[in-house]
Amino acid sequence: MNIKTLRIVGFFEGISFLLLLFIAMPLKYIWDNPLWVKHIGMGHGILFVLFIIILVAVVQSQKWSANMLFWGLIASVLPFGPFIYDRKLKALENS
Repeated sequence: MNIKTLRIVGFFEGISFLLLLFIAMPLKYIWDNPLWVKHIGMGHGILFVLFIIILVAVVQSQKWSANMLFWGLIASVLPFGPFIYDRKLKALENS
């Protein structure tokens, strides 16, 4: 696994999280339409697990500190977190 793959998966994981939080959840709880949570939630769950697996693989292959793993894990559970973490990944990828 490489940093570029991690950045791509992180981007889609971040988008899926925002779709879940700001579109699917309001549709479910305000307009009583749970269908979107089911589908977007499944996609987000798959992307989340994939992001974590790739993150661990990249941290090991790049011999990064546990600190990078920690911040990647924190970023994966915060809205907009993957996009902020991506800036650090981009800097590391270009160095």
